[in-house]
Amino acid sequence: MKYRPFGKHKFSSSEIGFGAWAIGGSWGTQSDTDSLATLHTALNCGVNFIDTAAGYGDGRSERLIGQVLRERAAAGKNEAIFVATKTPPADGIWPPSPYCKAEERYSEKYLRENVATRLANLGTSKLDLLQLHTWTRAWNRNPTPFKILRQLQKEGLLGLIGVSTPEFDQNSVIDLMRGGWVDSVQVIYNIFDQEPAAELLDVAQDCGVGIIVRVAFDEGALTGKFTPETTFAPDDFRAKYFEGDRMTRAVAHAEAVRSDLAGTGYTLAHAALKFVLAHPAVSTVIPGMRTVAQAEANCSVSDLPAMPGSLLKKLHAHNWRRGVWYGGK
Repeated sequence: MKYRPFGKHKFSSSEIGFGAWAIGGSWGTQSDTDSLATLHTALNCGVNFIDTAAGYGDGRSERLIGQVLRERAAAGKNEAIFVATKTPPADGIWPPSPYCKAEERYSEKYLRENVATRLANLGTSKLDLLQLHTWTRAWNRNPTPFKILRQLQKEGLLGLIGVSTPEFDQNSVIDLMRGGWVDSVQVIYNIFDQEPAAELLDVAQDCGVGIIVRVAFDEGALTGKFTPETTFAPDDFRAKYFEGDRMTRAVAHAEAVRSDLAGTGYTLAHAALKFVLAHPAVSTVIPGMRTVAQAEANCSVSDLPAMPGSLLKKLHAHNWRRGVWYGGK
Protein backbone atom coordinates (compact mmCIF):
# COMPACT_ATOMS: atom_id res chain seq x y z
CA MET A 1 0.00 0.00 0.00
CA LYS A 2 1.25 3.47 -0.91
CA TYR A 3 0.53 6.54 1.19
CA ARG A 4 0.01 10.19 0.27
CA PRO A 5 -0.05 13.52 2.08
CA PHE A 6 -3.55 14.53 3.14
CA GLY A 7 -3.30 18.07 1.84
CA LYS A 8 -1.11 20.21 4.11
CA HIS A 9 -2.13 18.29 7.21
CA LYS A 10 0.11 16.10 9.35
CA PHE A 11 -1.29 12.84 8.13
CA SER A 12 -0.48 10.46 5.29
CA SER A 13 -3.45 8.51 3.99
CA SER A 14 -3.47 5.17 2.25
CA GLU A 15 -4.17 5.97 -1.37
CA ILE A 16 -6.87 3.27 -1.30
CA GLY A 17 -9.35 4.06 1.46
CA PHE A 18 -12.40 2.17 2.67
CA GLY A 19 -15.78 3.43 1.46
CA ALA A 20 -18.21 2.27 4.16
CA TRP A 21 -21.64 3.10 2.71
CA ALA A 22 -22.47 -0.45 1.62
CA ILE A 23 -21.77 -1.99 5.03
CA GLY A 24 -24.41 0.33 6.45
CA GLY A 25 -27.09 -0.67 3.94
CA SER A 26 -28.81 0.48 0.73
CA TRP A 27 -26.65 -1.73 -1.51
CA GLY A 28 -28.42 -5.05 -1.14
CA THR A 29 -28.30 -7.66 1.61
CA GLN A 30 -25.20 -7.31 3.76
CA SER A 31 -24.41 -9.23 6.94
CA ASP A 32 -22.47 -7.63 9.77
CA THR A 33 -20.22 -10.70 9.81
CA ASP A 34 -19.16 -10.06 6.22
CA SER A 35 -18.76 -6.35 6.90
CA LEU A 36 -16.48 -6.89 9.89
CA ALA A 37 -14.35 -9.40 8.00
CA THR A 38 -14.07 -7.01 5.04
CA LEU A 39 -13.01 -4.11 7.27
CA HIS A 40 -10.38 -6.20 9.02
CA THR A 41 -9.03 -7.42 5.68
CA ALA A 42 -8.73 -3.89 4.29
CA LEU A 43 -6.88 -2.70 7.39
CA ASN A 44 -4.58 -5.73 7.23
CA CYS A 45 -3.82 -4.75 3.62
CA GLY A 46 -2.59 -1.33 4.75
CA VAL A 47 -5.73 0.82 4.57
CA ASN A 48 -5.59 3.56 7.20
CA PHE A 49 -8.45 5.76 5.95
CA ILE A 50 -12.14 4.91 6.39
CA ASP A 51 -15.02 7.06 5.17
CA THR A 52 -18.50 6.72 6.62
CA ALA A 53 -21.55 8.87 7.36
CA ALA A 54 -24.53 9.31 9.64
CA GLY A 55 -26.83 8.26 6.83
CA TYR A 56 -25.13 4.94 6.12
CA GLY A 57 -27.69 2.72 7.83
CA ASP A 58 -28.61 5.37 10.41
CA GLY A 59 -25.26 4.94 12.14
CA ARG A 60 -24.88 1.21 11.46
CA SER A 61 -21.74 1.74 9.40
CA GLU A 62 -20.17 3.91 12.11
CA ARG A 63 -20.95 1.37 14.83
CA LEU A 64 -19.35 -1.46 12.86
CA ILE A 65 -16.24 0.64 12.32
CA GLY A 66 -16.06 1.43 16.02
CA GLN A 67 -16.36 -2.28 16.80
CA VAL A 68 -13.52 -3.19 14.45
CA LEU A 69 -11.23 -0.52 15.89
CA ARG A 70 -11.92 -1.77 19.43
CA GLU A 71 -11.28 -5.36 18.40
CA ARG A 72 -7.95 -4.44 16.85
CA ALA A 73 -6.89 -2.38 19.85
CA ALA A 74 -7.79 -5.30 22.16
CA ALA A 75 -5.65 -7.56 19.96
CA GLY A 76 -2.68 -5.29 20.61
CA LYS A 77 -2.43 -3.79 17.15
CA ASN A 78 -0.56 -0.48 17.28
CA GLU A 79 -1.97 1.39 14.30
CA ALA A 80 -3.37 4.82 13.55
CA ILE A 81 -6.63 4.52 11.61
CA PHE A 82 -8.15 7.78 10.39
CA VAL A 83 -11.95 7.79 10.30
CA ALA A 84 -13.87 10.41 8.37
CA THR A 85 -17.61 10.69 8.91
CA LYS A 86 -20.32 13.00 7.64
CA THR A 87 -23.39 14.78 8.93
CA PRO A 88 -26.31 15.65 6.65
CA PRO A 89 -28.31 18.85 6.92
CA ALA A 90 -31.39 18.80 9.15
CA ASP A 91 -34.59 17.49 7.56
CA GLY A 92 -35.63 19.35 4.44
CA ILE A 93 -35.02 19.49 0.72
CA TRP A 94 -32.10 17.36 -0.54
CA PRO A 95 -30.02 18.81 -1.97
CA PRO A 96 -30.64 22.18 -0.27
CA SER A 97 -32.33 24.72 -2.50
CA PRO A 98 -31.00 28.26 -3.05
CA TYR A 99 -33.65 29.42 -0.57
CA CYS A 100 -32.66 27.17 2.32
CA LYS A 101 -31.05 28.95 5.24
CA ALA A 102 -27.75 27.57 6.51
CA GLU A 103 -28.58 28.49 10.10
CA GLU A 104 -31.70 26.29 9.88
CA ARG A 105 -30.26 23.28 8.04
CA TYR A 106 -26.97 23.29 9.99
CA SER A 107 -27.80 25.08 13.25
CA GLU A 108 -25.37 25.02 16.16
CA LYS A 109 -27.76 22.96 18.28
CA TYR A 110 -28.24 20.45 15.46
CA LEU A 111 -24.51 20.16 14.72
CA ARG A 112 -23.58 19.72 18.39
CA GLU A 113 -26.18 16.98 18.85
CA ASN A 114 -25.15 15.30 15.62
CA VAL A 115 -21.47 15.35 16.53
CA ALA A 116 -22.33 13.79 19.89
CA THR A 117 -24.09 10.93 18.07
CA ARG A 118 -21.16 10.43 15.70
CA LEU A 119 -18.77 10.24 18.67
CA ALA A 120 -20.99 7.73 20.47
CA ASN A 121 -21.39 5.50 17.41
CA LEU A 122 -17.65 5.41 16.74
CA GLY A 123 -16.75 5.10 20.42
CA THR A 124 -14.34 8.00 20.49
CA SER A 125 -13.97 11.40 22.13
CA LYS A 126 -12.79 13.19 19.00
CA LEU A 127 -13.69 12.83 15.33
CA ASP A 128 -10.69 12.70 13.00
CA LEU A 129 -12.66 14.42 10.24
CA LEU A 130 -16.24 15.65 10.12
CA GLN A 131 -17.63 16.50 6.68
CA LEU A 132 -20.86 18.29 5.93
CA HIS A 133 -22.65 15.81 3.72
CA THR A 134 -23.77 18.35 1.17
CA TRP A 135 -23.66 22.06 0.45
CA THR A 136 -25.20 24.79 -1.66
CA ARG A 137 -23.53 27.70 -3.39
CA ALA A 138 -26.15 29.94 -1.73
CA TRP A 139 -24.26 29.69 1.57
CA ASN A 140 -20.80 30.63 0.29
CA ARG A 141 -21.02 34.32 1.20
CA ASN A 142 -21.62 33.53 4.86
CA PRO A 143 -20.62 29.91 5.58
CA THR A 144 -22.06 29.88 9.11
CA PRO A 145 -21.92 26.07 9.53
CA PHE A 146 -18.14 26.09 9.14
CA LYS A 147 -17.82 28.84 11.73
CA ILE A 148 -19.64 26.54 14.15
CA LEU A 149 -17.45 23.57 13.22
CA ARG A 150 -14.29 25.62 13.75
CA GLN A 151 -15.54 26.34 17.28
CA LEU A 152 -16.09 22.61 17.87
CA GLN A 153 -12.59 22.07 16.56
CA LYS A 154 -11.23 24.51 19.15
CA GLU A 155 -13.12 22.60 21.82
CA GLY A 156 -11.28 19.41 20.83
CA LEU A 157 -14.29 17.54 19.46
CA LEU A 158 -13.10 17.61 15.85
CA GLY A 159 -9.75 17.11 14.18
CA LEU A 160 -10.27 18.25 10.59
CA ILE A 161 -13.31 19.78 8.87
CA GLY A 162 -14.49 19.03 5.37
CA VAL A 163 -17.35 19.02 2.90
CA SER A 164 -18.77 16.43 0.52
CA THR A 165 -19.67 18.09 -2.76
CA PRO A 166 -23.20 18.28 -4.13
CA GLU A 167 -23.02 16.22 -7.34
CA PHE A 168 -25.00 18.78 -9.31
CA ASP A 169 -22.63 21.69 -8.49
CA GLN A 170 -19.30 20.37 -7.31
CA ASN A 171 -17.50 23.62 -8.08
CA SER A 172 -19.59 25.36 -5.41
CA VAL A 173 -16.94 24.35 -2.85
CA ILE A 174 -14.06 26.11 -4.60
CA ASP A 175 -14.73 29.35 -2.70
CA LEU A 176 -14.71 27.38 0.56
CA MET A 177 -11.24 26.08 -0.22
CA ARG A 178 -9.91 29.49 -1.16
CA GLY A 179 -11.47 30.99 1.97
CA GLY A 180 -9.75 28.49 4.24
CA TRP A 181 -13.02 27.06 5.54
CA VAL A 182 -12.31 23.40 4.79
CA ASP A 183 -9.42 21.03 5.39
CA SER A 184 -10.72 18.44 2.94
CA VAL A 185 -13.19 18.01 0.10
CA GLN A 186 -14.87 14.77 -0.93
CA VAL A 187 -15.55 14.87 -4.65
CA ILE A 188 -16.96 12.72 -7.45
CA TYR A 189 -14.16 12.11 -9.94
CA ASN A 190 -13.85 9.22 -12.37
CA ILE A 191 -13.24 8.32 -16.02
CA PHE A 192 -16.76 9.47 -16.90
CA ASP A 193 -16.88 12.55 -14.66
CA GLN A 194 -13.65 14.46 -15.23
CA GLU A 195 -14.90 18.01 -14.59
CA PRO A 196 -12.99 18.35 -11.26
CA ALA A 197 -9.75 18.27 -13.27
CA ALA A 198 -10.72 21.59 -14.87
CA GLU A 199 -10.25 23.62 -11.68
CA LEU A 200 -11.35 22.02 -8.41
CA LEU A 201 -8.43 19.61 -8.01
CA ASP A 202 -5.84 22.26 -8.85
CA VAL A 203 -7.36 24.70 -6.35
CA ALA A 204 -7.27 22.00 -3.68
CA GLN A 205 -3.59 21.42 -4.36
CA ASP A 206 -2.85 25.15 -4.24
CA CYS A 207 -4.72 25.51 -0.94
CA GLY A 208 -3.37 22.38 0.74
CA VAL A 209 -6.81 20.78 0.94
CA GLY A 210 -7.02 16.99 1.17
CA ILE A 211 -9.01 15.37 -1.64
CA ILE A 212 -11.15 12.27 -1.03
CA VAL A 213 -12.51 10.78 -4.25
CA ARG A 214 -15.82 8.95 -4.20
CA VAL A 215 -17.73 7.16 -6.99
CA ALA A 216 -14.52 6.11 -8.76
CA PHE A 217 -16.41 3.12 -10.17
CA ASP A 218 -19.48 5.19 -11.11
CA GLU A 219 -21.53 3.12 -8.63
CA GLY A 220 -20.26 -0.08 -10.26
CA ALA A 221 -20.50 0.69 -13.97
CA LEU A 222 -16.71 1.05 -14.23
CA THR A 223 -16.01 -2.32 -12.60
CA GLY A 224 -17.05 -4.05 -15.81
CA LYS A 225 -19.41 -6.42 -13.98
CA PHE A 226 -22.68 -5.02 -15.32
CA THR A 227 -24.58 -5.87 -18.50
CA PRO A 228 -27.60 -4.07 -20.03
CA GLU A 229 -29.77 -6.68 -18.27
CA THR A 230 -28.39 -6.04 -14.77
CA THR A 231 -31.09 -5.06 -12.28
CA PHE A 232 -31.23 -4.38 -8.56
CA ALA A 233 -33.72 -4.87 -5.73
CA PRO A 234 -36.06 -1.92 -5.13
CA ASP A 235 -34.33 -1.06 -1.84
CA ASP A 236 -30.89 -1.01 -3.48
CA PHE A 237 -29.59 2.51 -4.14
CA ARG A 238 -28.48 1.46 -7.63
CA ALA A 239 -32.04 0.68 -8.73
CA LYS A 240 -32.69 4.42 -8.72
CA TYR A 241 -29.26 5.44 -9.95
CA PHE A 242 -29.52 3.23 -13.04
CA GLU A 243 -33.25 3.61 -13.67
CA GLY A 244 -34.73 3.76 -17.16
CA ASP A 245 -32.16 3.38 -19.92
CA ARG A 246 -29.24 4.47 -17.76
CA MET A 247 -27.79 0.99 -17.29
CA THR A 248 -27.73 0.37 -21.04
CA ARG A 249 -26.00 3.68 -21.66
CA ALA A 250 -23.51 3.25 -18.79
CA VAL A 251 -22.53 -0.24 -19.96
CA ALA A 252 -21.99 1.01 -23.51
CA HIS A 253 -19.66 3.73 -22.25
CA ALA A 254 -17.84 1.30 -19.96
CA GLU A 255 -17.30 -1.13 -22.82
CA ALA A 256 -15.79 1.69 -24.89
CA VAL A 257 -13.30 2.27 -22.08
CA ARG A 258 -12.57 -1.46 -21.88
CA SER A 259 -11.83 -1.46 -25.60
CA ASP A 260 -9.19 1.23 -25.12
CA LEU A 261 -7.59 -0.86 -22.35
CA ALA A 262 -6.96 -3.83 -24.64
CA GLY A 263 -3.33 -4.91 -24.43
CA THR A 264 -2.50 -2.60 -21.50
CA GLY A 265 -2.73 -5.25 -18.77
CA TYR A 266 -5.33 -3.19 -16.90
CA THR A 267 -8.76 -4.50 -16.04
CA LEU A 268 -11.54 -1.93 -16.17
CA ALA A 269 -11.63 -1.76 -12.36
CA HIS A 270 -7.84 -1.33 -12.12
CA ALA A 271 -7.93 1.48 -14.65
CA ALA A 272 -10.80 3.21 -12.86
CA LEU A 273 -8.77 3.50 -9.65
CA LYS A 274 -5.43 4.24 -11.32
CA PHE A 275 -7.01 7.01 -13.39
CA VAL A 276 -8.17 8.75 -10.22
CA LEU A 277 -4.82 8.28 -8.49
CA ALA A 278 -2.95 9.76 -11.45
CA HIS A 279 -3.92 13.27 -10.35
CA PRO A 280 -1.44 14.59 -7.75
CA ALA A 281 -4.13 16.47 -5.81
CA VAL A 282 -5.87 13.21 -4.83
CA SER A 283 -5.13 12.08 -1.29
CA THR A 284 -7.21 8.91 -1.28
CA VAL A 285 -9.90 7.13 -3.28
CA ILE A 286 -12.63 5.31 -1.33
CA PRO A 287 -14.19 2.46 -3.32
CA GLY A 288 -17.00 0.69 -1.54
CA MET A 289 -16.07 -2.74 -0.17
CA ARG A 290 -18.55 -5.41 0.91
CA THR A 291 -16.53 -8.64 0.77
CA VAL A 292 -13.05 -9.84 1.65
CA ALA A 293 -12.37 -10.46 -2.04
CA GLN A 294 -13.31 -6.87 -2.93
CA ALA A 295 -11.06 -5.52 -0.18
CA GLU A 296 -8.11 -7.57 -1.40
CA ALA A 297 -8.71 -6.65 -5.05
CA ASN A 298 -9.07 -2.92 -4.43
CA CYS A 299 -6.10 -2.69 -2.11
CA SER A 300 -3.87 -4.56 -4.55
CA VAL A 301 -4.30 -1.76 -7.10
CA SER A 302 -2.03 0.46 -5.03
CA ASP A 303 0.90 -1.85 -5.77
CA LEU A 304 0.46 -1.61 -9.54
CA PRO A 305 2.71 0.79 -11.48
CA ALA A 306 1.40 4.29 -12.09
CA MET A 307 -0.77 4.66 -15.18
CA PRO A 308 1.34 5.64 -18.23
CA GLY A 309 0.76 9.14 -19.53
CA SER A 310 -0.20 7.86 -22.96
CA LEU A 311 -3.02 5.74 -21.54
CA LEU A 312 -4.14 8.53 -19.25
CA LYS A 313 -4.44 10.83 -22.24
CA LYS A 314 -6.45 8.21 -24.14
CA LEU A 315 -8.88 7.91 -21.23
CA HIS A 316 -9.47 11.66 -21.24
CA ALA A 317 -11.60 11.09 -24.33
CA HIS A 318 -14.13 9.17 -22.21
CA ASN A 319 -15.23 12.27 -20.31
CA TRP A 320 -19.01 11.85 -20.41
CA ARG A 321 -20.95 15.11 -20.29
CA ARG A 322 -24.20 13.54 -19.19
CA GLY A 323 -25.28 16.40 -16.92
CA VAL A 324 -27.05 15.64 -13.70
CA TRP A 325 -27.75 11.90 -13.60
CA TYR A 326 -30.71 12.26 -11.29
CA GLY A 327 -32.31 15.05 -13.32
CA GLY A 328 -32.91 12.97 -16.43
CA LYS A 329 -30.88 12.13 -19.53
